[in-house]
Amino acid sequence: MRKPLLILVGLLFLSWIAEAQPSPTIWEEQKNASLTRITPGIPAYGKTDLQYQRDGKKKLRVLLGEPVVISVAQKEEKWGFYQFPTLYRSLDGALVATWAMHTDHAESYGKDSDGFAVSRDGGKTWTVPNGPKPLGDGLALPNGDRIKNYTPPALDTAILQLPPKVGRVSENYGRTFSYYKLDGLPEQLQGVYLNRLKKGQSEWTLEHNKLLDPTAVRYTDNKLFPLVWWGDMKVESTNTIITGTYPGFFLQNGTVPASGVHFYRSADLGRTWKIVGRIPYAPDVAQDPNGNKRLALGFTEPAFEILADGSYLCVLRTSDGLGNSPMYLSRSTDQGATWSQPKAFTSSGVLPQLLQLANGVVALASGRPGMQLRFSSGSGGLQWTDAFEMLPFHDSKDVVSCGYPDLLATGPDKFLLIYSDFKYKNEKGETRKAIKVREVTVRPQ
Repeated sequence: MRKPLLILVGLLFLSWIAEAQPSPTIWEEQKNASLTRITPGIPAYGKTDLQYQRDGKKKLRVLLGEPVVISVAQKEEKWGFYQFPTLYRSLDGALVATWAMHTDHAESYGKDSDGFAVSRDGGKTWTVPNGPKPLGDGLALPNGDRIKNYTPPALDTAILQLPPKVGRVSENYGRTFSYYKLDGLPEQLQGVYLNRLKKGQSEWTLEHNKLLDPTAVRYTDNKLFPLVWWGDMKVESTNTIITGTYPGFFLQNGTVPASGVHFYRSADLGRTWKIVGRIPYAPDVAQDPNGNKRLALGFTEPAFEILADGSYLCVLRTSDGLGNSPMYLSRSTDQGATWSQPKAFTSSGVLPQLLQLANGVVALASGRPGMQLRFSSGSGGLQWTDAFEMLPFHDSKDVVSCGYPDLLATGPDKFLLIYSDFKYKNEKGETRKAIKVREVTVRPQ
């Protein structure tokens, strides 16, 4: 009788444990057809355990930890400060969070004025150590080097000898762009600037490398000439490097269309970059009524990821200062040479970030208004969940965050999300900007 009694006790104990565990919140996917109106999604401001359902069927189990505050501004800060956070793992295994401490303008390019903090317990607590930021960011290459984009200081056009313009346009944000063929510019304005951390070394080295794109165009922004080449870099299965960059201006039939996204590949560890393909700006005016009004900045801030099935996914921001600016998505099945017709799929969003998890789920973070997480599983990035809201907001004019997130995988089904919160209350009850991080676990059902 002893063994059956022990089994019965064990079963009763397991039953008690199961009953003691709180049941997840059930969320049935909403069917919002219109992309022209911004409405909040799933409220997930604090610790959340949610079972996501589509057409009554379980799809995902999503667990979000309580937000952890990394740093809080000591005073009221202007736009650009305590914003645009990033997250990476240092060479010695610590987590490193950074955020901007400068104005959001071309005048700030090339200035190393970021704040940072370090965590050695998985993001639970954060400190600011003495000395420079720990090494470890950038793209790890097959030979052990690391590279990352470098944006040099923007140059005053008055001191430059520029070739004839190939175009000029004014944007809705009050900026005027003048265009110049890349291969006709002075040498210092051609190519791309990268920082390289060679294997075993402890200092970054600045490189000015080749960019081979016969129709590429660069621009002046009012009276400044910025050298912007921003975008995600990925190591491909062949150990080549591919990147999707913006602004993507090029000369087409004698004119310069609104910016798209350009994809370049390097077969020599980042020293030479050749054009692979483009996603030209092509608005979906049925879902994006202001699409034809974007004259200079069409698609910007691309998030680029290589999915588990080998396809390439790109999510693109639009912005116009005219109203809701949706995000678009496009896919490539030939390693970036050609891309599907871009499709609008959200009502808003800036600086999207993509992360392919080892369990097959793809996470997408973006913001403004608020800060959102979305997930895709089994659709190659074509079908997404409703947005999980990290911060409450009232409408599209309610500025509660800069909207620029970053993602870092910490396991096959886990990652960290870093973002800014403009409405944080400090110990005195004062509203201050803050940088926060959350652990997220997502599992297919």
